[in-house]
Formats: sequence, C-alpha cells, structure tokens
Amino acid sequence: MTARGVSHTRELLRRGELSAVEHTTAVLSAARERDTLDAYVAVAGEEALRAARRADARIRELGADAWRTMPLLGVTVSVKDLLQTRHLPTGRGSLLPNDRPREDAPAVARLRAAGAVVVGKTATSEYGWSASTVSRVAPPTRNPYDPRLTAGGSSGGAAAAVATGLCDAALGTDGSGSIRIPAAFCGVVGYKPSLGRIPYVPNSADRLAHQGPLARTVADAALLAEVMAGPHPADPDSGLGSLDAPRTARALRIGWIEYDGTAGDVRRVTEQARLALVGQGHLVEHVEVRCTHLYPALVDLLAASEAAGARPEDDEWADPGRLEVIRHGRTLGGADVIRAEEVRQNLRATLRTVMDRYDVLAMATVPVEPFAADTVGPPWAADARDLQWLAWAPASYPFNMTGQPALSLPAGLTCAGLPVGVQLVGPVGADDLVVQLAGRLEADLGTPVPPGTRVLEPAIAR
Repeated sequence: MTARGVSHTRELLRRGELSAVEHTTAVLSAARERDTLDAYVAVAGEEALRAARRADARIRELGADAWRTMPLLGVTVSVKDLLQTRHLPTGRGSLLPNDRPREDAPAVARLRAAGAVVVGKTATSEYGWSASTVSRVAPPTRNPYDPRLTAGGSSGGAAAAVATGLCDAALGTDGSGSIRIPAAFCGVVGYKPSLGRIPYVPNSADRLAHQGPLARTVADAALLAEVMAGPHPADPDSGLGSLDAPRTARALRIGWIEYDGTAGDVRRVTEQARLALVGQGHLVEHVEVRCTHLYPALVDLLAASEAAGARPEDDEWADPGRLEVIRHGRTLGGADVIRAEEVRQNLRATLRTVMDRYDVLAMATVPVEPFAADTVGPPWAADARDLQWLAWAPASYPFNMTGQPALSLPAGLTCAGLPVGVQLVGPVGADDLVVQLAGRLEADLGTPVPPGTRVLEPAIAR
C-alpha cells in the first residue's frame, strides 16, 4: 500500500496492522516506480528505513504511549526541494549550485524529532519563482486528475505526492501562493500559517515567504503545523504571536470575496462552500477589498529580492522565466522598492479595517482552472517577459504581503473532474480560528474523489 494520510497511517500503526518499515518501504517503492507525475526529484534511501526501524522499536517498547511525545511517529513526509535536508541533496529546482550547508532546516528537524520519516524531496520551480512546477532540472509536475495539466506550484511536487499517496503529508513553501495554489489544483489541503508561526531559515528579505504543510485533511495539516511551530533564533519573525484578540469558531461574520475573471465552474463549486458556511449559522456577506497598484508592487518586491541574490555571471544558468524577473529587478532603485512597500502597508491597513468587520474571509483559492503542464500560467500570462506570471492568482499573494493565515481545502470537482479549492483567511495570529472553521467546512463538503489509477499511467507529452 501507499500513503493514505497522517491519521490513517497512525491508526494502522497503533493497531499493529502495519509496521513503520513496511509503510516506509511501500512509499519509497511507489515514489521510485510509480511517480508518473514527476512529483519527486530525489527519493530517500537507507536513512529513511533506519528512521522507520527506530519507530518500530519505539512502538514495540511503549505501545500507544509511543506517540505521546512523537505525534508523527512512523508517518512519511516529503520536503520541498527549496528546503535544506541533511541526508538528501537540495537543488532548489536550479542548475545553479547550492552552497548552503547540508543540514536540516528547523521545520524539517522538528518533523524528524516528532518521529516523521522523510522520504524524499519534491519538485519546485527554480527558487520557487513561479506558481507552476516547471524547471530546467526536471520535467514539469503534472496534475493527478489530468496529466496534461499543471499541478500548480511552486509546491506542485508536494501537492501531487500527497494527492497520489506518495507520502502521508508534505512540507512546502509559500511566497505568493505556492502552497495553496497546488493544493487547490490537486485536491488536497494546503495551509500557510501566519508569518513567523513556522520559522523560515534562511528567511528572505522581502518577508513574503512562509512554510507550511500539505495534507489529505485539515486535521493532518494542523498537526504538522503544530509540530513545526515555535520561535527559532535564526528567524527574527518567528514567535511574534498574535496581533489580534483571540477568536473562536462560533457564529462568525464571514466576508465572501469573488475576484473578476472567476471561471463559471469554479464559481459553481465554491458556491456550495458558501452555502455550507451559511448553513452552519455564519453570517456570510459579499465584500470587495480594493488596493491600487497591488500586483505591480508585488512584482517589484519579488524582482528586487531575486535580483539582489543573482550574479550576472550566472544568468546563462538561470531559468529563462526567472531571468526576466531578475532583469526587471535590476532596473529598480531604492525609491521603487519603498513605493512598493508603501502599497504593502496600505494593503495591511485596508485588511486590518476589513478584519475589524469580519472574523474570516472566504473565496475561491484560484479563480481559474489548471492550465497546460509545461507553462507558468494561463495563455494570457504565460510569457514571462510580460511579468504577469502571478497575476492570475489574485486570491493568493495579498495574504503573503500581509502575513495573514490562509488555508485552502477542497470544495469539490468541476464538470471536467478537476478539483477546486476554497480559501479561508483570518487575522494575523488567528490560525486556530482558521483551522477550526476549515475542519467544520471539510466535514460538510467531504473530500474529492481520489484521482484513481490513471495517475499511474505514463504522463502525456513528456
């Protein structure tokens, strides 16, 4: 068998119906032999089996108490290839060398300390620059529901691996939607906690990037996030705590946002989520959040950050799309970046005001359906020279700019059988509220039909 999710695996291990070694062996074998979607760029070896043997020994010794201080004991987890790992290489989706030390990032170390077995590194675009999973080092990661289409990105490998049972859960990163977009496209849960809740080392100067889990269920994602959360001395943003009063998932005031250009089938599916929230007794009102020059400001912030870390002599090795972003960043001056930061501050102020009126915001995670697997966006945004590579995901990047918690969960399937995600967003620090509401909504909506056996067939048009 392959992975079926954190809670399911833990239950089988507790009942003695499965050993950690059996489970890890099956997952590693599936990742090596049946990864037809190109979710993985590296699969673990003996080090994963050693961790599984330690898990089995602990379970034999302690029984049910084995999970008391190691809640992920025997669970298989993949790690996005942007994050450092001590036993597995980290290529960051790039032909450029990675000169960072080969040691576990804090979040990875915490997963291992909780008993998780790291089974491999999942695909990403170069340095996570695009919201698809296209790079020069590996084939594009494909959608589990239709291999002609993208899995999203840049944590596309993580989402595809979770959706197809090639790990119980995954660790991804999200700088402008990179956890939530692939989660929506692949029919899994993707959770971007508040900025700093999970330490990000080395952190980025633009303060847009978050780390978070992708999983089969909200409860599984919440458990991983709890394990990884907490201050770390190398991340000055970690452990900042809540800036807002605690809130609970009572009858809530929910602001429903619908973005221009939302596809009709996406609207139809997410309408069921809106009705479910109303049925739970929440007050759901349509709301518009307007902030001028928001996307150009995001482009400038990202481009300036990319350019700051790029040497001209490395241009020939860079991803062509990312290179267009770098070149734009080199045209920017300090005043341009400050103006972009002013837009960010205006957005933060606007959303603070909105969150005084509403406990949670809800919307389609992505207003469009998945596009071709070998592109970085829909046709109108696929040419990187236009700098529109993230313009098609307006529900994602604003909440990186504000640092708010955002969680995408499956809302259902389109007429073409493709997953659609609904996103819940809370005030900074109100992560528990978002998770609680997501769990209740998941119970009403159910989970999408698994992709089925066609994901094991050769991917189309490699």
